[in-house]
Amino acid sequence: MDSNGTLADVLLAWEGVTSQPHRFGGIEFRVSGKEIGHLHGDRLFDAPLPRAERDAWIAAGKAEPHHIYPDSGWVSVYLRTKEDEAHAAGIARANYERLRARGMEA
Repeated sequence: MDSNGTLADVLLAWEGVTSQPHRFGGIEFRVSGKEIGHLHGDRLFDAPLPRAERDAWIAAGKAEPHHIYPDSGWVSVYLRTKEDEAHAAGIARANYERLRARGMEA
C-alpha cells in the first residue's frame, strides 16, 4: 500500500468501487452492489467473508473475529500499523475480486 494513501484511497482507486455512509457509522465500500467492507474512522476495518476465508485470515493472524459479532462471518482489523493496513487491503482485495467475478456472471 502506498505510504501516502489511506485505506479508503486504495479501495476507491479500484475499478467500480463506490463508497457510502455505513448504517452503523463510518464509510462502506461496495462493488457490484455488494459490500467489500467498511471503515469506522481510520482505526477499524470490518469485512464480511465466506466462513472458510474468514477462518484463514484469522488463523494467519491478519484479522480478528468481528469486534461485536465474533461468531459471524465477519472479521475486524484494527489499523494500528502499516502492516495492519496492508492486511485490511488484502482482505478487501480478496472480497473485491470474488464479488466482481460474481457480478460478471450475473
